[in-house]
Amino acid sequence: MDVMKLMMSDYDVETINDGLNEFNVEFHGPKESLYEGGVWKIRVELPESYPYKSPSIGFINKIYHPNVDEMSGSVCLDVINQSWSPMCCGYN
Repeated sequence: MDVMKLMMSDYDVETINDGLNEFNVEFHGPKESLYEGGVWKIRVELPESYPYKSPSIGFINKIYHPNVDEMSGSVCLDVINQSWSPMCCGYN
């Protein structure tokens, strides 16, 4: 359901291997911000036990941010990597 909502949004979503467990998302920087004109692409991998297990999220294009591993592009946030809960997604 989460993936379908994402696909119906303004984001450009490209599935990988014709499944809904792996996909790339392209998004643009917000207008009237320092990021306006920027385009970022992330890869999302949902485990079989999603939403009870966290997704893997990583940037495909280079980005410099303290919560993104410079070499792999992996997003390094506690809420994704350690303290994930189905409650993060609105599942009860």
